Amino acid sequence: MAIDMRTAPYAALFLRVTLGLLAIAHIYWKFFIRPDGLDGWWNGLTMAGYPNWVIVYVLSGEFLGAVCLIPGIYTRWVALYTMPLIVGAAQFWLTRKGFFFTVSGAEFPLLWTVALLVQAGIGDGAYALAPSPRFPFLGGRHRAVPAE
Repeated sequence: MAIDMRTAPYAALFLRVTLGLLAIAHIYWKFFIRPDGLDGWWNGLTMAGYPNWVIVYVLSGEFLGAVCLIPGIYTRWVALYTMPLIVGAAQFWLTRKGFFFTVSGAEFPLLWTVALLVQAGIGDGAYALAPSPRFPFLGGRHRAVPAE
């Protein structure tokens, strides 16, 4: 079964924008909705044993996702950069609440992890402002086909 190259770039665009909007939602929640704000979120992770550099990485990944994914700036690389923080979130909730999202478990972060991996694999999609450089470890001379 072949990939439909007429619609695939637009599916990648849709995924890219969705992931970026989710990143914006998480940043907004931390700063404006959470009752104790960013300080409460930060202190909660510190009390759970996470070092400050991990917390800074989480924020940087969310900001990069919000700023770079929607317009398509180095989409593949931003998705790969962001993926470990989501894996960490899945691990955080899996050990505390279990798998199912109905009790704030790891189900949604695991799905988000797969979506980021798919985005990195399929590429920038249509209307990317700064297309991602090729992965150096894959070799070959083939480049993704742009949307028509």
